[in-house]
Amino acid sequence: MLSETVVKQSVLSLHEAAGIPPVPLEIRGKSGLLSSAFRVDTLAAASIGAASGAAAVYWELRGGPRARVELDLGHAELAFLSERLFKIAGNELELWADLSGDYRTRDGWVRLHCNFPAHRAAAVRALGGAPDRDAVTAACLERTSLEVEESVLAEGGAAAALRPRDEWAAFPHGPLVGLERLSDGPVVRSGAAARPLEGVRVLDLTRVIAGPVATRMLAAYGADVLRIGAAHVPEVPGLVLDMGFGKRSCHLDLRTEHGRACLRELVATADVLVQGYRPGALAALGFGPERLRELNPSLVSVDVSAYEPGSPWYERRGFDSLVQLATGLAYAGEDRPVPLPAQALDHATGYLAAFAAIAGLVHRATTGGSWHARSSLAGTARWLDSLGRREPAAATPPPDDRIAAVDTPHGVLTFVLPPGRVSGQAPRWDSPPPLDGSSPPVWL
Repeated sequence: MLSETVVKQSVLSLHEAAGIPPVPLEIRGKSGLLSSAFRVDTLAAASIGAASGAAAVYWELRGGPRARVELDLGHAELAFLSERLFKIAGNELELWADLSGDYRTRDGWVRLHCNFPAHRAAAVRALGGAPDRDAVTAACLERTSLEVEESVLAEGGAAAALRPRDEWAAFPHGPLVGLERLSDGPVVRSGAAARPLEGVRVLDLTRVIAGPVATRMLAAYGADVLRIGAAHVPEVPGLVLDMGFGKRSCHLDLRTEHGRACLRELVATADVLVQGYRPGALAALGFGPERLRELNPSLVSVDVSAYEPGSPWYERRGFDSLVQLATGLAYAGEDRPVPLPAQALDHATGYLAAFAAIAGLVHRATTGGSWHARSSLAGTARWLDSLGRREPAAATPPPDDRIAAVDTPHGVLTFVLPPGRVSGQAPRWDSPPPLDGSSPPVWL
């Protein structure tokens, strides 16, 4: 059973670590939707509670009501399943490509992530041209898990061998949310607003789940979120829709000087930038933390990565399902990997990134400056592991009153409503997911 005390202490610790005031947190409802030996329900409640608490603090700074948060436990868990419950015209999403999955090797298990064409092609090359699942299965059985992992990564793909927890525990690691001041700058005090983040401009340079969850949460509390995509960048279309509520979408080809110039103009008058590029990739295009600070001395930037800064794996490609194997969360003996009941690392990391972004806004409004934060799936995995274990119970059915439907140009979309409640106000999205690239690269 979930401990409300642990949730509240976790939220308090996150606020203290980020240097922002604590907020009264009222917890309601029952947990039990996410059945696991790990305390995924606590992870959901604490990450969403911390982000909601930061929004409450920032709103009060802007002249809003006294900061407080209400959190329904079942709704928090439901939010972690958003892409699994999302439907387009009554149809669930196809979340995994044909070659994505766990494969037995000569000495254990390895997972391949092949949802993007380039990653699929890399895995096929690494495994000797294996064209289908049967051939991939046979090729993996002939090699060790580390051989498969290393060969796929060398080809530019995404893979992870199943490791025991103690092996990963030896890796160096940093703080769960690394929030730091990059430089001095003016105090930026936004005016009074009807919603916590009203008028806050957010650039969203993310895809898949963790980063988009962060920016979707910011949109739910009133931010103007502009997602930067490109026609040549592959996506998982259904995920883009589930993560697109409340946002606008534009296309910029950052390989071109025109695209980079447009982004520089947007950065100059943005408040927050959240990016999920592979570490070093955005900096190589001229948008590393220091350059962003030069373009905008009041910017709050947040990096979302698979692996932790400072670890040997920091620059590796990674996804939630891979990190579960690499960190040992999926290790339950030699039979086969046991996944978490949701993409919990993605979702929790997303809410932590939103928390860090708003904490940066709080500091900017009180002491000024440019702020930079980092969050990672592997860091979140360490946090989840530290919460302890329990005997998993049967999962309870999801509460229907937290699921809604809306008619859109994409069809009727069924989706999970945003969780949490800040100072008496429920978060909401003011618009359905946009058509991809339908907005110009300008602020409203």
